[in-house]
Amino acid sequence: MTSLIGLPDIEAAARRIAGHVVRTPTVPSPGLADLLGVPVTAKLELLQRTGSFKARGATAKLLSLSGAERAAGVVAVSGGNHGIAVAEMAAALDVKATVVMPRTAPARSIGLAEAAGASVRLTDGMDSAFELVMDLRDEGLTLVHPFDDPVVIAGQGTVGLELAEDAAGAGGPTDVLVSVGGGGLIAGVAAALRARCPGVRVWGVETEGAEAMSGALRAGGPRQVPVSSLVTTLSAPSVSRLTYDHVSALVEEVLVVPDREAVQGCLDLAERAKLWTEPAAGCLLPAARRVLARVGDGARLGLVVCGGNAAPGELFGWADRFGLL
Repeated sequence: MTSLIGLPDIEAAARRIAGHVVRTPTVPSPGLADLLGVPVTAKLELLQRTGSFKARGATAKLLSLSGAERAAGVVAVSGGNHGIAVAEMAAALDVKATVVMPRTAPARSIGLAEAAGASVRLTDGMDSAFELVMDLRDEGLTLVHPFDDPVVIAGQGTVGLELAEDAAGAGGPTDVLVSVGGGGLIAGVAAALRARCPGVRVWGVETEGAEAMSGALRAGGPRQVPVSSLVTTLSAPSVSRLTYDHVSALVEEVLVVPDREAVQGCLDLAERAKLWTEPAAGCLLPAARRVLARVGDGARLGLVVCGGNAAPGELFGWADRFGLL
């Protein structure tokens, strides 16, 4: 088993990225409490720079680079949000960036990465995107991996650190739900929460067709999985040993919900919580109902609202496809 990220690592990351990223609000949601029937606290990472939590890990990694690494430039692979974050934060720190994305990535995400000044390379799918980024790394670019990097995980863990600080006490969450793609966010959040709030249960959420972590847990280790979910920001073809070890040690379970329910979750978050989210966050609501059915009375939920980078046309198009409008 690999060494897990510790609280000192996350606290150091918090000091490093302070002033470069937003300390996002942690707020109670009366609308979601009415919908789910229990107190709900939301950590609003959709208000983060670049529209998602990814700015944290990208910034932590970029600030850790040597002068030679900065001069060589960086490369990242992404289904959307990580690419945006690396492109924009690299530009802010005067580092040249190349971003590799599958052609299925949202057009808005591709456009934002290009607008930030990154060189964007498109491939036919996530598997080929990961292959190309490894080739570019071997050519001398520094890889800013979306999840297989302890520095990136510590940066994402600052979400959990802030949640613990802002929602601590007797009224804090008993159960926190976190979306899972490659597992960097949940690894960092779980490490922070289990250190600061040992009694809190952490639950992961994936969408059907993007089941890299739940598949790994069933298999006893990381495995390649077929990717078919519309939620490209969760569609890693495999988790890493590093994120797998964190989740297997620190997380209660990884729940899997259909794409349709994730899109319905976005509509519910818009109506009940007044939040414009992407399906990677919308999937939390159907999973929350399952968690409540399991843990029983007295639960208080925390939701890490990971991002809001969905264009209106995309979200309404998905809703129309599933007959939700």
